[in-house]
Amino acid sequence: MTNDLHNLSLEELTNVIESAKKALAEKQKNERKAVIAKIKELADSIGLTVTIHEGDKPVSSRKGTKVAAKYRNPNNSSETWTGRGVRPRWLQALINAGRDLKEFHI
Repeated sequence: MTNDLHNLSLEELTNVIESAKKALAEKQKNERKAVIAKIKELADSIGLTVTIHEGDKPVSSRKGTKVAAKYRNPNNSSETWTGRGVRPRWLQALINAGRDLKEFHI
């Protein structure tokens, strides 16, 4: 089959790939249905009820939320830090110079 693929044009190869993707997706869908049916059958055989949620994923409530700044550079008020992640250079330099982190708390 490998030799056959080498003889195909770009358009023919693209069509083969698309057909293979569709066939794979259909087989995966059928396999999934069969597994779900088997799970329900097994659960029913021992008197259990099973609810299967397809495609449900827990949604993080923190996703996309902005965190308020907790520290501000006294020399440049546009430079702030939330207190998360690596300390910014301006803050680290001030702390290295003997200043206390609490001094910059907003």
